Amino acid sequence: MAGTRAGAAKRRLRYQVAASLDGYIAGPSGENDWIVMDPEIDFAALFGQFDTLVMGRRTYEGLHSGAGGGGAFGMKTCVVSNTLRAEDHPGVQVIGGGQVRDAVTALKAAPGKDIWLFGGGQLFRSLADAGLVDSVEIAVIPVLLGGGIPMLPSPAARHTLALTGHRVYKQSGIALLEYALQP
Repeated sequence: MAGTRAGAAKRRLRYQVAASLDGYIAGPSGENDWIVMDPEIDFAALFGQFDTLVMGRRTYEGLHSGAGGGGAFGMKTCVVSNTLRAEDHPGVQVIGGGQVRDAVTALKAAPGKDIWLFGGGQLFRSLADAGLVDSVEIAVIPVLLGGGIPMLPSPAARHTLALTGHRVYKQSGIALLEYALQP
């Protein structure tokens, strides 16, 4: 994956996600048991590129099984939701859906590492349409689900991408594709 930058460069919002070959980020019931872990992937280095996670409510609840609690993966965690109450989720910044653009713009302007847009096809769609997503980084898992939660739900605007990196993990068959969103 792309690394972080030194100096006062603007933080990037990177949509980094695992997807099936047919474009789903979760199965029909939200399951992710089809996502294989490849021992060649250096997860410590991957996580070290980020200090903030932005996710939707369903992704957050999936990580925490609906329970309250702090941030995920030891990072600042921002959850976009119109239904979660901040006081029920200590250590998490709850962002109302109407404030997501301003909140993400402020996160990108603040000092720090890159920001991981973690799961959530609808959130990805809205932030990409707002011009806030800088890159799409997909780990294509060699499985066809035939249905589920799409990476980019309809209706969605067309976005042009430029390939910035790629890698194939031979043991698992995972293809890692990195694209910059073009203005």
